[in-house]
Amino acid sequence: MDKSVRSYIAEFVGTFTLVFIGTAVATLQGFLPGYGDTGWLGISFAFGFTLMVLVWVVGPVSGCHINPAVTIPMALSGRLKWSLVPGYLVAQVVGALLASFLLLQLLKGMPGYVLADHGLGANGNPRSMTLATLFGWELVLTALFLFTIFSATRSDATPGVAGLAIGGFLFVAHLVGAQLGDSSLNPARSIGPALIQGGTALSVLWVFIVGPIIGGIAGWLLYGLVYGKEA
Repeated sequence: MDKSVRSYIAEFVGTFTLVFIGTAVATLQGFLPGYGDTGWLGISFAFGFTLMVLVWVVGPVSGCHINPAVTIPMALSGRLKWSLVPGYLVAQVVGALLASFLLLQLLKGMPGYVLADHGLGANGNPRSMTLATLFGWELVLTALFLFTIFSATRSDATPGVAGLAIGGFLFVAHLVGAQLGDSSLNPARSIGPALIQGGTALSVLWVFIVGPIIGGIAGWLLYGLVYGKEA
């Protein structure tokens, strides 16, 4: 099988896994109160540690972007061929959509679950922040996330630690943003649940698409300032 096709499959599988596990934990945390509540810490672990594992599992095949806000800066930096970008983006969005669709079907079989009440872990603005503030959280956190990714995956980085650094940062980013309905840092992660869930999640979806992409590019530029010429 062609390597590019395998990369697309890896991106699909990786994004599906991250969105399915992460949003399942987020949804069940609110749907099943009193049954081993995980709280914001559990949601942070779900996203961070799932990504940590995926870096080691699908990273050798596709680089484990599983996020348009990673793919675009990687292409801008020259680490990814632009010809692969469309396939990566499609695989990521389709993986997220399928994850949310399957999660909904499984949740429908649980007594008491109501989509309109319990959602699908879509990003939103439950604290009624201004859109500028919501956008700011996404931009800053994603910029720091991409700085971490570029730094941990440079050619002279310590071998084997990329998963710990990248997954670890997503974990701490969720400690900040999960309680705000924020900390997507990933347009595909936001698109999947929002399109399947519908409702108010769609009204702020653009924030979770544009903010991370601009933040990702800013993170790449920050990496260049700190490390200089690409290692």
